[in-house]
Order: sequence, then C-alpha cells, then structure tokens
Amino acid sequence: MKIIKRISIGLLTILIIAVGLLFAFDKAYLLKGIRITYLKGHKTAYIDDYPNFDNRTIAAETPKTWPLHVNYNAVEATPKLQQTNKELGTIAFLIIKNDSIWYEDYAENYSEDSKTNSFSMAKSITSALLGKAIRDGYIKNLEQSVSDFYPQFDTRLTVGDLSSMASGLNWKEDYYNPLGMTARSYLDSDIRELILNLKVSEKPGQAFKYLSGNIELLGMVIEKATSKNLSQYLSESFWKPLGMHKNALWQLDSEESGMEKAFCCIASNARDFAKIGQLYAHQGNFKGKQLLDSSFVQKSIEPRFEEAPFYGYGFWLSNFMDKKIFAMRGILGQYVISIPEDDLIIVRLGHQRGKKLEAKNFTEDFYMYIEESYNMLKENL
Repeated sequence: MKIIKRISIGLLTILIIAVGLLFAFDKAYLLKGIRITYLKGHKTAYIDDYPNFDNRTIAAETPKTWPLHVNYNAVEATPKLQQTNKELGTIAFLIIKNDSIWYEDYAENYSEDSKTNSFSMAKSITSALLGKAIRDGYIKNLEQSVSDFYPQFDTRLTVGDLSSMASGLNWKEDYYNPLGMTARSYLDSDIRELILNLKVSEKPGQAFKYLSGNIELLGMVIEKATSKNLSQYLSESFWKPLGMHKNALWQLDSEESGMEKAFCCIASNARDFAKIGQLYAHQGNFKGKQLLDSSFVQKSIEPRFEEAPFYGYGFWLSNFMDKKIFAMRGILGQYVISIPEDDLIIVRLGHQRGKKLEAKNFTEDFYMYIEESYNMLKENL
C-alpha cells in the first residue's frame, strides 16, 4: 500500500509540475486540446467539436428552400462512391443540378439540418466577406494596404495578398505540431494577440504560400473596417439574403476576446454551404440580386499566380476532366465543388479525407467525387 501511495503521489507531483510548466511557458491552451480531443476519444479536431468552444450565431431569417429536381434521388450512388463514402465516413453528399437538388444522402443519423464543422471552407467565406466589404465601400479594393487598419504591418501587404495566400507573413503552417501556431490559433483564448505579433518576413504579393494566419488577419481587417463582428456581417451579407435554411455557428477564440476563427470553423449544414458555391457559380447574383460584384467573383476563381494555378482568392481551383472547377474545402474532406459550365455543385461533408496524391493539389477523394457524380449524371447532361 505504501508503494502504491508513493507512486500516486509521484505521478500527481509530475502532473502538477507539467501543468505549471505549460502555464509558465504560455502553452496552457494544450490542456484545452487534451480535454476536447483525447479525453473525448479523438486524436485531432473532428466535425462535431464545435460545442466544445464558444460560438457566435450567424442568424438566418426567411429560408429559401432548395427546389428538388424532377429526378430527385432517382439514381443510386455508384458502387465506388458508396464504398468511398463508407470508408471515409461521409455524412452528407449532395449533387445539385440546374439549381435543384438532384441527389441527396445522409448517414449516421445526420440530416439536412445537422451542423458540422466546415474547417477551412470558412476561408472561402471570409474571402467572400472581403468582396462584400469592398462592394459596401468599407474597403477600397484588393490593393488596399493592411496597414490602413493595422499600422504595425508592412505597408506593402494588401488585403488581396491575404486572400490569395501571398502575404509573406512569418506564420508556420503545421497541423501536426501541438506547439505550433496552427494548433495555438485553434485552441488559445486570444487569437488577436497571436496575429498581431506576426511580421512580414518575405516580400508580399510575390508567390502563393498557404497560411491560415493570412485569413485570420483578413477577418480582423474586415471586422475593423465594418465595425461589425464577422458573424453579424456574414448574417447580413449572405446568410439572410441567400435564405439559408438554418442559423449557423462561428467558433470564437473565447467569449472574452470574441474573435471568430476566420480561417476555419463555421458549423452549418450541406444545403446552406452549397448556396455559397451557387452564389459564386452565378457570378455573385442570387435570384436577380447582385450580392457580390461579378468582377470580384471572377477574379476569385482564377489563379493569381501562374506558378500556383490551383488557387485564386479564397478558392481552390482544378481543371479535372477538362472542366473549370472551383471549390471550398476543409481538412477532413469538406467540399463544395462548383462546375458552372454544367450547372453542377457537389457537396461532401464527413469525418475523413482520402489519400494524398503525388504532384496533385487535392486528395484522391476529391477527384472521385467528381468522376462518380458525372457517372451518375451521364444520362442527364
């Protein structure tokens, strides 16, 4: 008994010292990470983690329901699509043709009303808010300097550089380092402090480099320019005008700081996410109302840099199957894939993404979702 007691006291002492060191070295956010992941049976972020954080409501108003296609769910998913969806834990899969839902499937008790974390799809939505802020006159244009809002930053850094991932900021993007900036931004209680300590270490506007910190700083610029929090501005700009089906939630760093994680973490449903893809597919127009300038939308879905043909301003790009494709995407295989030439939108939400492919900018599941959707649609195109 004495040995057991001594071991217990020793382990407790080690634990107290470890916790003390985390606080001493400003790494206490790791305790939150342990609490909301490992203690809940997960190894990393997951699609239902949003209740573990402070959130702000993105209010919807009068729903404008998606019409159902005359051939709604008349065709079954291909065997390959069914198998992939099962293996990767797809919980929502939609094919929208000619602005009507042609195919829709949910799994694991999820439904058209279920909220799940969008992760980096929120980057596209934040960039859309940039376009709205320019249209509303809060921000001059893509070339306006970030220093007009935050003077501590290099005057050469523009809002367009942030949206197109060309900032030159000294952010270290690493999803697997618990001590890194990405983990801290996801878990810490004051993201503004982290962002405002960044420096421009490379000349802005020269090359693509994917950094979540770019979009967080962009969100802070939009917040300051509009004098509105991002959730309120998103509600006014898109959620209400697009007739979203349900209120959504945007994760905050904390209730005290109240800053949205602009680089990720809008919790909503597949039908509502699809409307952002629809808005861009129609050049910023929704049912006759121009919500975004068509010139901004077009610029967003074209490459900024010849060396990075896979990214525009907030959107990923592909020419798979000789189609001009743009997409919102999240780290666990969240996709809103828009193919305007065929009036087609594919939405996939789920637990995992597919394997990385050598010399490709998307994982293998992205290409499969497109190919199998076309196989299902081949008699309807």
